[in-house]
Amino acid sequence: MSHPAAAALSAGFDDPVFDAQASFRAAMWALARPGRVERLDARLAPPAPLLPEAAALALALCDYETPIWLDAPLAAAPAVGAFLRFHTGAPIVEEPGAARFALIADPRGLNDFTAFPQGSPDYPDASVTLILQVESFGKSDLVLEGPGIKGTAGFGAAPLPVDFVARMAANRALFPRGVDLLLAGAGGVAGLPRSVFVKEG
Repeated sequence: MSHPAAAALSAGFDDPVFDAQASFRAAMWALARPGRVERLDARLAPPAPLLPEAAALALALCDYETPIWLDAPLAAAPAVGAFLRFHTGAPIVEEPGAARFALIADPRGLNDFTAFPQGSPDYPDASVTLILQVESFGKSDLVLEGPGIKGTAGFGAAPLPVDFVARMAANRALFPRGVDLLLAGAGGVAGLPRSVFVKEG
């Protein structure tokens, strides 16, 4: 008879290759077309408070070479770390400065971006990707400009940090250094790479 914990951990992608590729493609398209919500069909039941969409991105993007940092709500649920370690092989790190990916269940309490690796002029890709869980996409209270956007594009997601526009402006000023953001939830994923300009709508 299998142990209940082992049974819970076994619930990854139904089709590991196909589902991981589909989630990876959605993430790449999201970063290539900032602000456009790509469908993310995440048939996963990860431990709370990890959302299926964020879990799908983690399973598709992370491996034993990509340390993951969890924010307080996720770190407080031991089953979340166990799920991620089991399915990705990625180490869970306690310091945000050691992460290559960071999973954020509560964007309103998100650490300052400078707490995470920003890359260097020679190695700008040695930076973090932040995966923010959101409850909804919708009301376009932000305006985006930059590569991958024709003219400008409206964008909205909730919840976000109250100082989100200022954070993104500071992040853009570091380019080509800086962090990239994936917003996951509500059946989709949207990307806000470091190259994007974010303004109030």
